[in-house]
Amino acid sequence: MISTKDFRTGLKIEIDGKPFEIVEFQHFKPGKGGAMVRTKLKHMKTGQVLDKTFRSGEKVKKPDMAVVEMQFIYKDGQDFVFMDLETYEQMQVSAENVGEKGGFVKEGDTVKVLLYNGELIGVDLPANVNLTVSQTDPGVQGDRVSNATKPATLETGLQVNVPLFINEGDLIKVDTRSGEYLGRE
Repeated sequence: MISTKDFRTGLKIEIDGKPFEIVEFQHFKPGKGGAMVRTKLKHMKTGQVLDKTFRSGEKVKKPDMAVVEMQFIYKDGQDFVFMDLETYEQMQVSAENVGEKGGFVKEGDTVKVLLYNGELIGVDLPANVNLTVSQTDPGVQGDRVSNATKPATLETGLQVNVPLFINEGDLIKVDTRSGEYLGRE
């Protein structure tokens, strides 16, 4: 059990059998009565944000969570198949659970995944990844100064805007938080 005095940003708690992460918290004492803690919580599966107030000293459950290093093996239809690097156990996960981060993961990549009661609810990626351009319009020679961009499809199926001089087969660096082109490798 976790007491409200131990609350901090990023702490994961369980309320009514659902996992939440504390986004913000503030201790306050109203004019009458005991101290309270006002929090802003983010549901870890749906992303929904909830405002909740706790009495000071109130206890909440600690969720059954684990961070495990897994390797992405292949995509089975819409599902992703990950393998635990310690037990070699495979886990099939729906694209809905992986979310938009699935576009940055290629076969053979090792990622940290967040498991809640044995179910994958999040993928932790590095700040940027290197991916190969699989399809784009031909590059324009000498157009390196302008800020014009064109769409490109990467090896994972992700679409990003790249400068005009990028060609098919180029290895580029992409920001995993924003999905923006960072540079050529």
